[in-house]
Formats: sequence, C-alpha cells, structure tokens
Amino acid sequence: MRDDVPSLKTYDARLRQEASAPNLEVPHGEPTKKTQIIAIYGKGGIGKSFTLANLSHMMAEQGKRVLLIGCDPKSDTTSLLFGGKACPTIIETSTQKKLSGEEVKIGDVCFKRGGVFAMELGGPEVGRGCGGRGIIHGFELLEKLGFHDWDFDYVLLDFLGDVVCGGFGLPIARDMAQKVILVGSNDLQSLYVANNVCAAVEYFRKLGGNVGVAGLVINKDDGSGEAQAFAKAVDIPVLAAIPQDDDLRKKSANYQIVGTHSGPWGDLFAELGENVAHAVPLRPDALSQDELLELFDGSETGAGIVLEPATVQDMCGKNVVPKKSLEVVYDDA
Repeated sequence: MRDDVPSLKTYDARLRQEASAPNLEVPHGEPTKKTQIIAIYGKGGIGKSFTLANLSHMMAEQGKRVLLIGCDPKSDTTSLLFGGKACPTIIETSTQKKLSGEEVKIGDVCFKRGGVFAMELGGPEVGRGCGGRGIIHGFELLEKLGFHDWDFDYVLLDFLGDVVCGGFGLPIARDMAQKVILVGSNDLQSLYVANNVCAAVEYFRKLGGNVGVAGLVINKDDGSGEAQAFAKAVDIPVLAAIPQDDDLRKKSANYQIVGTHSGPWGDLFAELGENVAHAVPLRPDALSQDELLELFDGSETGAGIVLEPATVQDMCGKNVVPKKSLEVVYDDA
C-alpha cells in the first residue's frame, strides 16, 4: 500500500503552495504504485454497487488481489457481493467495541467471497450525523487497522457521486486514489452527477491534486447514445456498456453475482476488469449546464424555455404597496 501518504497538515500546506500552478498535467502511463486505489462514483440508484460487486468478483477470478470498500451509507455493494447479507460496518462495529472496551480486529469488519476481500465503512442513522464525516472517521479507523501495509493489487472504493463534498470527496481532495471511474446511464441526472465529479476533479487538480478520471461505465444502456456522447464531450473513454437487460435486472434484484467466467455475462465483465486495470487517469473537460442539456433531445429537457425575471409586484401579490416615484417628469414645452 501507499507508505508515502502525507498527513493532513502537510497536504494542506502543499495545496496552498501549488495553488498557483493550475496547469499541472495528469501523468499518462502505468501507475507507479503496486496498489491501484480506484474510486468509483455514480448517482444513487444508477447501478454503481451492482457494477462494483461484479467487477471486483471478476477481477479476483482474473487472479488479482482485490479489496472492495463500500463508502456509501446504504451499504449496497457488500450486500450484493454477499448475497443480500448485511456486512457489519466499520463505524458501527467500532462504536460497539469502544463501549465494551475492546479493539476492532480485521475479522470483525472484513469478509471474503470468491477471492474478494470486502468491508463497509457505514454511516450514521438519519438525522444523527453527517455521512461525509462518517466516511472520514471510517478511513481514520482503517489506518489504525494497518490500511497502508495491506498487500492488494486493487482497492476499489464505492462512493456516492451525488455529493462530492466533505468525506465523499476524500479520494479526490486528498489524493487517496490514483484514478476515478464514473458509472452513468443515458439519463440527464446520472450524467449531471458524472459531470459534477469531473468538475470536482478539475477543481482539485488546480489546487495541486493528481487524481484523474479514467473512464465511464455505462449501465442500463438502452442504445440511445447520450452517455457515449457525454464521454466524448468530456474526453474520457467508455470502459464498458452494460445493456439494459431483464436477466441482469432480475439477477441483481436477487443478489446474484454475474461477474464470473461461469456465467453468460462473464466476457463483458472480464473486458471491464481489464479496461479498469489499464485505463490511465485523464483530465476531463467538464461541461456547462447548457452543454450537458445539448446532449439530449430538446423536447425532453425543456429546450426553448426563456428565463423571465420576476418583479417586486410578482413577489408581493395582493400585498404590494405602490410607492411614489421620485422620477422628475417635465411637461412638454
């Protein structure tokens, strides 16, 4: 694992020093570290966890040592990997152990299936804390467990892409990952999230960061082409297009792994595994809102709508009080 990860104070100081150098380029080539740490982002419900659970299983079948870390409070990724069984989260387990005066051990939070090692960070209950802060706390606990000494070829981080602030932006903001993989579909909301992550990557690049976007995985691809157009527009490759298929939908709903050589979808996920492993991190060109809308049929996105400014009279309605004008009006001479 990475033994040169700087402390937060050191990293913050480096960010300030390098803030004046906005044109740093992402290195193109094979990662120099033995362990590739890859953060996967996508809109909630787009199939990110389905993609990751099957990708990690296939990469393990390909002979790679893989650690899958779920960083989404819903804990979907490990549930899919473990056939629907809930995996004890690091945060929850740490709290319970602390109350009993015990230390958390690897076997308490890390579990195996099909050669994949997997764990969930977890998050607070609704209304009882910040999910992003929970992510930060979870990684602090991972470091105490020896995270940087573990021997893996790939560490896959499953992050909610709807929010890229605080703990959810950790891999990008603090250079924890070498590259980001996006998961999206042919719909405006998922591509909005993907575009937002591209913008976050660019923002931190300008502050001296080194994380790049290695590509897009299109899930539930119906062939309409908007996701491919997005990838081309921001200049990143499409790593795989997983079709909108009833067999995949049913197996996903039943927590069945399809990322295996023994199944009909093996070749698709085998290719995805190779593409993810070898994709180089790039610096995407995030789109403006108007440019993103242009990828879609205008009849579906409200094209032609003109912003009409509101007036004080509009806002006050029946409560409007006419005010005398101070404007001087001259009579015609």
